[in-house]
Amino acid sequence: MQSEIDEIRRVFQQHNKEKITSFDKLPQAGSERHYYRIGTEERTYIATYGANVPENEAFIYFSEHFRKKNLPTAEIFYISGDKKIYIQDDFGDVSLLDHLESKGFTEEVYALYKQSLEKIALLQIKGDEGLDYSKCLTNAVFGKQAIMADLLYFKYYFLDALRRPYDKQKLIDDFEALSNYLSHTEYKYFMFRDFQSRNIMVTPDNNVHFIDYQGGMKGAPQYDVASLLSQARANLTEDWKQRLLEDYMDNFEKIVGKQIDRDAFRSQYNGYVLIRMLQVLGAYGFRGLFERKAHFLTSIPLALQNLRGFLQNQNIGIAVPEFKKVLELCVSDEVVQEFTNVRATGDTPLVVRINSFSYLKTGYPKDETKNGGGFVFDCRGILNPGRFDEYKKLSGQDKRVKDFLEQQTKMPDFLNSVYNLVDISVEDYIKRGFENLSINFGCTGGQHRSVYAADALARHLKNKFGVKIELGHNNKENWVK
Repeated sequence: MQSEIDEIRRVFQQHNKEKITSFDKLPQAGSERHYYRIGTEERTYIATYGANVPENEAFIYFSEHFRKKNLPTAEIFYISGDKKIYIQDDFGDVSLLDHLESKGFTEEVYALYKQSLEKIALLQIKGDEGLDYSKCLTNAVFGKQAIMADLLYFKYYFLDALRRPYDKQKLIDDFEALSNYLSHTEYKYFMFRDFQSRNIMVTPDNNVHFIDYQGGMKGAPQYDVASLLSQARANLTEDWKQRLLEDYMDNFEKIVGKQIDRDAFRSQYNGYVLIRMLQVLGAYGFRGLFERKAHFLTSIPLALQNLRGFLQNQNIGIAVPEFKKVLELCVSDEVVQEFTNVRATGDTPLVVRINSFSYLKTGYPKDETKNGGGFVFDCRGILNPGRFDEYKKLSGQDKRVKDFLEQQTKMPDFLNSVYNLVDISVEDYIKRGFENLSINFGCTGGQHRSVYAADALARHLKNKFGVKIELGHNNKENWVK
């Protein structure tokens, strides 16, 4: 990691003689790329380190092409000789999703969504002009093959995991028919491919900018609109979705200079909404059912409810009977209930007591309840931030320590295993009316690893089960400050 940081500094200073006043690692997203914010007296920059050079080359090419057309994407300032490092605009930390979650369904947030759709239409149409699609990371065109891949992803990682009977050959035939229908679209422009509210950054002047478009290719413009409006995490209202779709079509017509067949456009839009929903279910199934990551399992019920609402209100314009039968199976009460965990109510007596402690200074917390027992997890197998001077006077509640544990240690894997064990007991205790459960995390000093783990589990159990939590850090008075 240090050699990576040193190389980024070298590349920056090779091109920019300003004194670096700050250098911070940013939280890692779903990819293997590492991000850093570099500060100078004048401004800040984002440095990206990625070992996947073709991915970097695609992003750099798209960015340079789009910037020439004044589109709302990053300007690339400096690139390393091996193309593993590039330094670009800093659009800040606030995404469109952050605005939605903090402000709700307000007119201000609606305006940001509307602006995002206006600018994606420009990116799709103007960005397509003169673009060399041979520079795409994967296929140059999003067509039948790519649509089939998304449908099969859903089949293998979600549908088949349900272990319910269906006619496999008839389903594949329906996949073929739907893929043909969606790939034969009148309009094909640049397709962002992952156009969702986390990839739309909002600057303090309320202007939106786009990031993470390296997976782009030529395809149907409806796909990007469907990606944004059907995002499960955002959970937009039906009224917003319909109004925003109309706003997008109005703007699309202005840019292409002619009227479109709106019924056909909506029909294909609905087909791509369905594809995106199924792609999300496939991802949740893979991450949750196969990799056993608890966060993704808890997301499945909402995704199924969204799919149910779609099936009740929309039509994709093509007869696919076996596919329809399979989708109705997925949103059945039985399947939704299978993934819906038990929730505590105001009358639930269970209190989960979570503590961090130091093996050296405090020892195991004493269980004062009549229940006894519970869990004790030893965090000393995780790399200790306290070994490093920059973290020594911080705790597991400080952002820099959290980032270190999440990005440079096996803490996420450790906690996923903890969640899988603890969830079994919490669910059972709620059902049986138990009153107490004790869960303790220990590390050497009781300041970094155990504190972070205790806070994370408290948040997880509160979100998943709504259970009452008593959280304590037994060695807090002795933390190094």
